[in-house]
Amino acid sequence: MTQPASTRQVSPLVVRPAANQDDGLRLSERARLLELRYGALDSRAVLDAAINDVFTGRIAVVSSFGTESAVLLDLVAQVNRHTPVIFLDSGKHFPETLAYRDSLIAKLGLTDVRNITPAADDLDWADRDGTLFRRNPDLCCQLRKVLPLERALSGFTAWINGRKRFQGGNRRNIGLFEAADSRIKVNPLATWDTAALARAFVERDLPRHPLGRQGYPSVGCAPCTTQAEGDGSRSGRWAGSGKTECGIHKAAWASRGPARGLG
Repeated sequence: MTQPASTRQVSPLVVRPAANQDDGLRLSERARLLELRYGALDSRAVLDAAINDVFTGRIAVVSSFGTESAVLLDLVAQVNRHTPVIFLDSGKHFPETLAYRDSLIAKLGLTDVRNITPAADDLDWADRDGTLFRRNPDLCCQLRKVLPLERALSGFTAWINGRKRFQGGNRRNIGLFEAADSRIKVNPLATWDTAALARAFVERDLPRHPLGRQGYPSVGCAPCTTQAEGDGSRSGRWAGSGKTECGIHKAAWASRGPARGLG
């Protein structure tokens, strides 16, 4: 017999808890909540929260020691100069970049800068003569930057970088926090513009990258960086190729190694 509506038991609404979501959904939800909680703070306060509270001991900075890097590194040093800083030494950097790296480390008092190099066996099979950048620049970046970074980030649950919305491309809509496969990516300078960067250099008496004064708005590996040839802060990177990113900001981090035979 059908129970009267007044006495019929109604099953409670079941809401799937976040712990039962897949990893990607949980990470995206965490990034969203972090944005809601800290999104109104200034960059230094965001870094303070990320480094000294939310991800204590589990966060690193990734820096190219390029033309704008001093601003982010200075903010990090103000918050905690012992924060690990990962520098991808691709073996193709300008000598000026390596010298600039060393001078910034000394000036800012950074105590844990990690110089990460490509795996020798990866280079042995794909870039024995050092000219892979001409034949397959994407694979060159994968071997010299993407894979070394993933190895270096092992054990970290979050990482800080210096991308900014004004740089355009896939950076145009980045938030302060974003889900990046298995980690949270922190973008404390996302809303900064060129004027704010210039002010920071002056107010904090930060040294400029020596190549910046020679017409290089952005500096990466020497073979793939030229002086500015158009508008935009990254116009000198991979000029004439259609390539705009080395790959570390769009890599699907995976346990697999490089696809052999692509070189």
